[in-house]
Amino acid sequence: MPSARRTPVTLLLSAAVLAALAFPAFAAAPAVKSQPGYYRVAVGTFEVTALSDGWLNLEPTKLLQGRSVEQITQDLAASHVKEPVATSMNAFLINTGTKLVLIDTGGAGSMGTDGGKLMQSLKNAGYTPAQVDEIYITHLHGDHVGNLSTDGKRNFPNAIVRVDKADAGFWLDEATMAAAPEGSKPFFKMAQDAIGPYAKAGKFKPFEGDTELTPGIRSVAQHGHTPGHNSYLIESGDQKLEVIGDLIHVGAVQFPHPEVVIAFDSDSKTASADRRKAFDAAAKDGRLIAAAHLSFPGIGYINAEGTAYRWVPVNYAPVR
Repeated sequence: MPSARRTPVTLLLSAAVLAALAFPAFAAAPAVKSQPGYYRVAVGTFEVTALSDGWLNLEPTKLLQGRSVEQITQDLAASHVKEPVATSMNAFLINTGTKLVLIDTGGAGSMGTDGGKLMQSLKNAGYTPAQVDEIYITHLHGDHVGNLSTDGKRNFPNAIVRVDKADAGFWLDEATMAAAPEGSKPFFKMAQDAIGPYAKAGKFKPFEGDTELTPGIRSVAQHGHTPGHNSYLIESGDQKLEVIGDLIHVGAVQFPHPEVVIAFDSDSKTASADRRKAFDAAAKDGRLIAAAHLSFPGIGYINAEGTAYRWVPVNYAPVR
């Protein structure tokens, strides 16, 4: 009998079988399930590194005020987000060339967060905690100071910690904590546990209002979210980046509807005004914005669109 002719399909299948035998697949390897946790941008001659401490889960329909549950759900859906929203906890490391400044430290598992990743992110970025010269805190909520201390010991042994006097006077005051509602007292305790070791070592130096903290970095008082909440404006050459802390929590809702506030605001009217002022300035002069709770790395630009705003994440590009 004549031999069967091999069709092109048969030949291709044979080649595929031989390739599989020669180069076995390794799909059984375990998934990594982690992120590198850092991202860099240049601001003039400064280098800014976003550091991830992980995430916290927010429920915007329970926390946001000024918009209905149905509307908030629609806003989230338009951004392909569902509750609970995995919300980034971002910190920002500024290398000025002469000083290393860390802005905020994440939550380290406080407030039920999936945090505690900052130290590994810092290591991945090529730094150690001992190299940090100063730490500027936007405000003393637990998800911003959680990695400062562990079990009464400073995690950044050489750093001076700075925060607005108005926030320190509120969250670190024993009498204010004693008079606060029971549900609020853990927030005071988290702040006191974080700052205490630095105060004891003489490394806690509060400041007051708008002031230059180091050449190229100055505080911007925005006392709506907490009594002493601050942004930090970084300027080098003709470039600017403003680290805005908690001026915004849920971008899918608060960019198109900036009037919406969150239950965590101590003065919601002032917080809303602070947000508009900062966003208008960013839209006008093209400065970069770095936010604690926008999707990591939380760095981008803001465009004004009538009474609303549009977030434009920074382009992934080489650091020059």
